[in-house]
Amino acid sequence: MLRLAIQSKGRLNEESTALLREIGIDIDESRRKFLAQAPNFPLELLYMRDDDIPQVVASGTAALGIVGLNEVAERGFDVQVVAKLGFGGCRISLAVPKGADYDGPQWFAGKRIATSYPRILRGWLQEQGIEARIEVITGSVEIAPAADIADAIFDIVSSGGTLVSNGLREVEKVFFSEAVLISNGQLGPEDQAVLDEMLFRIGSAQISRRKKYILMNLPQASVEEACRILPAMRSPTVMPLAAEGWCSMHSVVDEADLWDKIRQLKAIGAEGILVLNIDKIIP
Repeated sequence: MLRLAIQSKGRLNEESTALLREIGIDIDESRRKFLAQAPNFPLELLYMRDDDIPQVVASGTAALGIVGLNEVAERGFDVQVVAKLGFGGCRISLAVPKGADYDGPQWFAGKRIATSYPRILRGWLQEQGIEARIEVITGSVEIAPAADIADAIFDIVSSGGTLVSNGLREVEKVFFSEAVLISNGQLGPEDQAVLDEMLFRIGSAQISRRKKYILMNLPQASVEEACRILPAMRSPTVMPLAAEGWCSMHSVVDEADLWDKIRQLKAIGAEGILVLNIDKIIP
């Protein structure tokens, strides 16, 4: 039984459990305890504070963990990032009071900087050759300048709204984070096989999120050009219609390219275009 540590509550908990369900691992949170076993997969969930997850994985209490990359970097425990999961994106940035005369990183020399991430901040300051005083605060970092605890802050930024509401502005984006799957790197053959199956399913889910299934009616004379526009994963599916000179084409397209592809297809006579979500793509 492979043990996976995930955040006990909050955004990463919701998105982690959603990912597990997406890859076919059932999670019954209606009777959730400190430990919970998936009924249809050899996986046990351990619910933890996010900043404790790197430690419990490094110690072997849990073989795997889902946690923000920022926590991995800050805690400094010996763990391996085995997959980036594509959710929980944020950045850790330096912010100064809105009226500060900021003219570059050297502004921080000799200043007091409040943060919950002293390790990451210390590394950045050393890279910049700056000496500053780090004030470690575990919560409400954004109020530190107004309370005269610090001259600036180093904290997580998502939308930036919290900074604005506290009279601060972001000046240096230092560390970019997202949810990652981590391992202690000491899995036996059976546990490694379970991890490999999880990674295979996660990869399939990630591919599916970025793709759309597209169907259309197309003049037979335009098939060659349509195949150039929609190369698909190997080649599009083309089937004749009852109407002479027409066919149906099915393909898969990157979501980012969807509207440009539709414009090109319309230009060569495609009509009746349907675009569908994809549940799973198995590479």
